[in-house]
Amino acid sequence: MAAAVHLRPLHSLSLPLPLLAAKAATPNPGCLPLSAKPRAGRRSSLLVCAASDPSKAAGKGEAGDAVARWAAWIPRAAVGGAGPEQVLRLISGAAATPICQFVDSPRTFLHAIDPRVKLVWLLALVVLPARSNIYLRFGLVAYLTLLSMWVLPNHVWKDQLGRVALLSGIIFIMLGFGSDGAPSLVQTRTPPPSVIGLPNIPTSTNGYSYTIMKLGPLQFTRKGLSVASTSACLSFAIFQSASLCLTTTTPEQLASALWWFMIPLKHIGVPVPEIILTLLLSLRFINLVFDEVRNSALAIVARRINWKKLATMETIDIFFNYVRRIFKNIFDHAEQISKAMIARGFRGDPNNHKIYFLTESSFGIVDVFSLLCLFALVALASISDKLV
Repeated sequence: MAAAVHLRPLHSLSLPLPLLAAKAATPNPGCLPLSAKPRAGRRSSLLVCAASDPSKAAGKGEAGDAVARWAAWIPRAAVGGAGPEQVLRLISGAAATPICQFVDSPRTFLHAIDPRVKLVWLLALVVLPARSNIYLRFGLVAYLTLLSMWVLPNHVWKDQLGRVALLSGIIFIMLGFGSDGAPSLVQTRTPPPSVIGLPNIPTSTNGYSYTIMKLGPLQFTRKGLSVASTSACLSFAIFQSASLCLTTTTPEQLASALWWFMIPLKHIGVPVPEIILTLLLSLRFINLVFDEVRNSALAIVARRINWKKLATMETIDIFFNYVRRIFKNIFDHAEQISKAMIARGFRGDPNNHKIYFLTESSFGIVDVFSLLCLFALVALASISDKLV
């Protein structure tokens, strides 16, 4: 690579004599020493010869400064290296695990329970964490955790429980320190008891303390514990119970159970067939969405893109094309489903078409035992405040 040689004069009148002598005496690897004696009566000048890299010289100016600023502001791991590939591998791995999808193997007792009983359990698990004490809330969380580990396959429950537990833990920490964490700055206007002639309030003898722990300016109080445990346990119960129901029940069974509960509302004008058909199509469409997200991410990973050689805007453009491709494929699938429904005679009115669920609900001993356990749980929640 050729180097550019720059010759620039360094006038002696522009520098003081001590600095000029020191500059001339100091050796510089980029300068060529020239020994010349100044003549009397003439202005002496010092010729400095410096070699520079043309690639670095071309990068100077406004364009070079802009590139330097972008390189300093944006981390390398976010725009190059292994960052984008790790994100795509994480997306493909997360979408590979069945989320809210029916898992037919291994078949457990939860698969044999009537879907109507499952819906009643779902409603109870939404209400009970908010209407019970803290011990029953954490008991429900432990019960759902053990049931998930027993019913679901290992790769499914490890992934699902990890995400739901992380989300619930974040909610617990934020609400625990945020609901009653900052001490009140308002002071009471009531004078102390000694001033008004009342006896002092005796201190607690059983070690009761309203503040559980302190973290800098924040404090974790009993009110924060109550609010945080209610919200975190409710979030965990909602997500994990819905996941258990969807992984052990087919979409047709859920649609038929909801139809059984909503059929009386048809007499007051509620469009029950449209709601059931929309639910059935939505449950069927979840699998297509996760498949498209995973396949599109795997297609980019399989091309072995060298992310280090891509600029920032090129990396961003690849991710925008990835999202655009997902939506395009999803809309194509939706159009194919609509064409298939039209080809089978559907004209937009579910009342004129019979919906075949292809399933038969049977009420057996397992369902009776499940309802008895539910009634016992509701009774325990109603008297839990009296027991503690």
